[in-house]
Amino acid sequence: MEKLLIIDDNSDLRQQLKWGLGEDYTVLLAADVNEGIGLFKKNQPRVVILDLGLPPHVDTSVEGFRGLAELLELDPYVKVIMLTGNSERENALRAMQLGAYDFFPKPPVINEMLVVLRRAFYISTLEDQNRALQRKIEEKSNESGGMIGHCPEMLSLFSTIKKVAPSDVSIFITGENGTGKELVAKAIHEASLRKKGPFVPINCGAIPDNLLESELFGHEKGSFTGAHAQVQGKLQYADKGTLFLDEIGELPFNLQVKLLRFLQEGVIQRVGGRQDIPIDTRTVCATNVDIAKAIKEGQFREDLYYRSSVISINLPPLRERGDDILMLANYFLRVFNKEYQKKVRRFSSASIDFLKSYDWPGNVRELQNRVQRAILMSDAAALEPSDLGCKMELSALMEDTVPIISLREARDKVELEMISAAIDRQHGNVVRAAEELGVSRPTLYDLMKKHSLTPLSSTEKAVDQMP
Repeated sequence: MEKLLIIDDNSDLRQQLKWGLGEDYTVLLAADVNEGIGLFKKNQPRVVILDLGLPPHVDTSVEGFRGLAELLELDPYVKVIMLTGNSERENALRAMQLGAYDFFPKPPVINEMLVVLRRAFYISTLEDQNRALQRKIEEKSNESGGMIGHCPEMLSLFSTIKKVAPSDVSIFITGENGTGKELVAKAIHEASLRKKGPFVPINCGAIPDNLLESELFGHEKGSFTGAHAQVQGKLQYADKGTLFLDEIGELPFNLQVKLLRFLQEGVIQRVGGRQDIPIDTRTVCATNVDIAKAIKEGQFREDLYYRSSVISINLPPLRERGDDILMLANYFLRVFNKEYQKKVRRFSSASIDFLKSYDWPGNVRELQNRVQRAILMSDAAALEPSDLGCKMELSALMEDTVPIISLREARDKVELEMISAAIDRQHGNVVRAAEELGVSRPTLYDLMKKHSLTPLSSTEKAVDQMP
């Protein structure tokens, strides 16, 4: 059976919980934090029930918070359920911000407690499985240029990279901004026979047109005002390696002609020069524009496209990658936790909903930036939607001049109505309301907090009415 640690100074309550939960779990009992920490180190339970008010400070939450901090220090993934008195809701919510899984009012109702515990152990098992899968995927990412993904589109991409990398064919990568086109180009280079040679990236859209030709092909001394010496271009720097032409759709038409000649003949001429210079490099091009439309409108040469796209690779936008969103978010959480020496442990359930429902116009780059900023600025154990900039999205919607209700506003309105109705039908019992709505208890508390709903559960009402 699963091990469950209960830390509470009330011996009667400890025995009551052991009697009520003992058929389902191996129950370990401790009367204070120090004893509880000793049992935790020895037995490593995945779930702990922890009283907020413990000796020697039974009238405050000092020991409860200390116990929570020490348990999470020993195991960041342990599920700690706080036992709280009727007047400790504020401290209970603070405990959840610091990393507690949930809180439960005193006196606990065994049947309701069993529901919460089953959910906690189930979530813990899922998280263990997800971390194991994440480790395998991240190990494999070393073979794919550091890219992480498990959706069918990304698995197909990794397979394509392995197939095309050993050859010298030209590759054309398309995809929205932030989808990782340069990462794909680097992965191809690292898996190729040219990996010992240079990888030379150049963004065709970031360099002024009058400088781009010299940047690509180099120039001879005296070829224009300020050309005081012969300068080698990026193509020549990429000799024996890989040249990555990002945003090639922004390449001026006259330079498209020169690039086509290079791809056909393997030689270049510097600006102001007459000598053909042979270059042995592989070319990988990328763009976020609709290249078919650009060709049709005469903005991009059709022959250049066919010469540069023996193999075409299209990267999926993040919004179409399903569970990869959460996988990437958790990966960035670990990376930036380590970089900034922070102790953010997870995303709240409301944050997970935001991550899944947001459209991600900036794709993986935007996700990385949002998580990085959130971890840098947050002092809580769990990231909330506001940490990820969710409020900015709502503000942008409110500033929209179109006089109609937005989809997000409509969803929030329906959400509020359904939650309020379920809580009313269940007479304030949050556990049963969560079961009716098909969400976890922590998720319902997050949603209640989001909509400023703070009803008492039936148990709390009973306690409130006690003399």
